[in-house]
Amino acid sequence: MRKPTCLLLALTLLFSSCKEWRMHKRSESDFPHILLSDTLRVLTLNTSTSYFLYRDQPMGYHYDMVRDFCRQHGLVPEIIVAENTGAMMRMLQQGVGDLIAYNMPVTNALKDSVFYCGLQQISHQVLVQRALREDTLISDVTGLIGKKVTVIRSSKYQDRLENLNNELGGGILLEAADSDTLVVEDLIRSVSRGEIAYSVADDDLARLNQTYFRNLDVTLPLSFDQRSSWVVRKDAPILADSLDSWFGGRTAEPDFMRIVKRYFEEAKGYLDSDRLSYKEILGPGIISPFDAWFKQQGKRLNIDWRLLASVAWQESSFETEGESWAGAIGLMGLMPATAASLGVNGDDLFDPELNIRAGAEYLRHLLNAFDSIPDPNEQLKLSLAAYNGGLGHVFDARALAEKYGGDKDLWAGNVEKYIHLKRLEQYYNDPVCKNGYFRGDETINYVRNVISRWEYYKEAVSR
Repeated sequence: MRKPTCLLLALTLLFSSCKEWRMHKRSESDFPHILLSDTLRVLTLNTSTSYFLYRDQPMGYHYDMVRDFCRQHGLVPEIIVAENTGAMMRMLQQGVGDLIAYNMPVTNALKDSVFYCGLQQISHQVLVQRALREDTLISDVTGLIGKKVTVIRSSKYQDRLENLNNELGGGILLEAADSDTLVVEDLIRSVSRGEIAYSVADDDLARLNQTYFRNLDVTLPLSFDQRSSWVVRKDAPILADSLDSWFGGRTAEPDFMRIVKRYFEEAKGYLDSDRLSYKEILGPGIISPFDAWFKQQGKRLNIDWRLLASVAWQESSFETEGESWAGAIGLMGLMPATAASLGVNGDDLFDPELNIRAGAEYLRHLLNAFDSIPDPNEQLKLSLAAYNGGLGHVFDARALAEKYGGDKDLWAGNVEKYIHLKRLEQYYNDPVCKNGYFRGDETINYVRNVISRWEYYKEAVSR
């Protein structure tokens, strides 16, 4: 009779040990342990609304919100980029990350295995339509009858439009676009340009793109509301409570509202029709009030001063006190971190002389980074692309060009092509890319506009 007793005792001890081990593991996964480590591991996706690199700086609505939470608790966010939402959920459950910072749909199926917490939103799909003076806005879904609406093939937007068409008894002309070469933002841009009449997008993505394309209306809902939220594991209830407390206490705070405004309200681009092609100068031989500093820095760094003036106009329209939505400051549109690396900090960025000096030095640094390119014109184009979008994305585009048979030293049709393609998942997730998703159309326009204006300045004003 002793053997069963010993076996029972052994099983009891084993069960107790396993229970203690699980409790230990649970405590290591929750917020007190995270606070001790000083690091919050954050899972997210490379998208224009969640996380991306611009001018070599991390940005994104969800990223900025995570930073706000981390600042409150003295934590450093460690960003871990996943390929898709399914991969994010697997990585969370495997303990690779502590938090999913992304709009994860709230579903009953997952409520037993995760906590929905932190940043929570209610979203829906909307109609994207142009809103110029001559356009007639659709204000009710019945107005879509007889209209052509273009969506990505096999997407949730196609599913919703087909269901809506059935609800209306037919009549919507649905056009499905190739999902391999287009993203939703491409269709939004096409609506802005008048190339297609209508499309469909989630309201947060639509509102963000409205800040780039100011001639859009995105107010007509096409679907029911869908709740979405950040997510943590079930073994992290204290982290979930801390995130909920942060969100509940911050929604009316200025810093919180500033982040919302940054991504969903502040203008970020120009319509094709009014993209600035400045064709004026102040007077005979004078481009701006800052010409003396452009000339001084141009001579010191062997850069045509009129090129520096063209960059300054594109960045700020010669406004010394301005700050872009991304945080670029002053005449030359410098990111604070970039300026600091060149010895210009804080309010000194608003000093035009110091700002021009730092901007010129940064452009010279970029030109030097591409000094292996034999053609100086191509060297300049890649340097301007890096000035606008960031050196990392240009390096990625050169690597893609080389991999797929292009010329990494040639801008038009080569590096430019892959700058544009970095908006597509199959390219920004390519192993040769190190900097992820990129919205490249602004950079392509930037290079063209700066060079075009520089050519005009060279004709109008002597060296």
